[in-house]
Amino acid sequence: MLFDNIPIVLIALAIDAVIGDPNWLYRRIQHPVATIGCIINQLDLLLNRPQFKNLTKKILGVLFIIIALSVTGIIGWAIQTALKLMEFGQLLEAIFISIFLAQNSLYKHVRNVAQAFVSDGLDAARVSVSHIVGRDPAALDESGVCRASIESLSENFSDGVIAPVFWYLIAGVPGILMYKTLNTADSMVGHLNPKYRYFGWASARLDDVANFIPARLTALLIFLTALIIPSAKGCNALTSCLTDANRHRSVNAGWPEAAMAGALDIRIAGPRVYNGIVVSDPWMGDGNPNLRTNDIDRALRLYFYSNIINALILALLLLI
Repeated sequence: MLFDNIPIVLIALAIDAVIGDPNWLYRRIQHPVATIGCIINQLDLLLNRPQFKNLTKKILGVLFIIIALSVTGIIGWAIQTALKLMEFGQLLEAIFISIFLAQNSLYKHVRNVAQAFVSDGLDAARVSVSHIVGRDPAALDESGVCRASIESLSENFSDGVIAPVFWYLIAGVPGILMYKTLNTADSMVGHLNPKYRYFGWASARLDDVANFIPARLTALLIFLTALIIPSAKGCNALTSCLTDANRHRSVNAGWPEAAMAGALDIRIAGPRVYNGIVVSDPWMGDGNPNLRTNDIDRALRLYFYSNIINALILALLLLI
């Protein structure tokens, strides 16, 4: 399965890089990830009741994610089986897989923040960054907006590109659909608030497991890319991963963030404000903490070349 799927995933990566998510299409039909979100929302409404005791919520949360993964896994198996019977099945599978990759859209979302700075100033950049992070944008100065953008780019490089590719290579169409289901479930119910602390426990823990290897592969990819391009520092990326990654409150997000911070010789993460509450997270990296718009541009450049290196590595695996 692993090597058989590499040609398909290379085509899918190329399609996503060139086309991305066409707005004209998803204004007319619902994006498959939005459909997954609807399934998750319906299961949440059905199983997560405020009157239930905490243990009951935890058990139902386990049932919730089992049902969600089973539904999308079966759908993925049916799609993959049908595609294998078609004359151009591999090409259609690549097109389908490209829908679940975020190379292009992630680049554009982060680039929009930098462009908003240049064209309309800080307030516009705050609005733009609010589309990709959950923290309070009003509390962000220029450096804070830049840090938030680079953190989002780093973490979502793993969640939106490397992890979907990894799980597709491991388990085909069912694998990528189940991963996107788990990742979406974690974003919807994997919170520590009273409503989801117990119900979302299983989804959050399973998401940590699913992203464990991809997050570290992403950090490795950033490190390798930083060794090649002159504007980045590969040794710094490695050092930052080894010293800072495990200090992050997320078992996975710290790896790509620390690698990016080290490669660019900057500091990201650190204290931030969520819903008016200051969260004192540790810093990633030991470089410059006072970031500017050009640092977003540098991060995007590193991200761009990391995606190219990713594709080249996959292509080289075909020769093994």
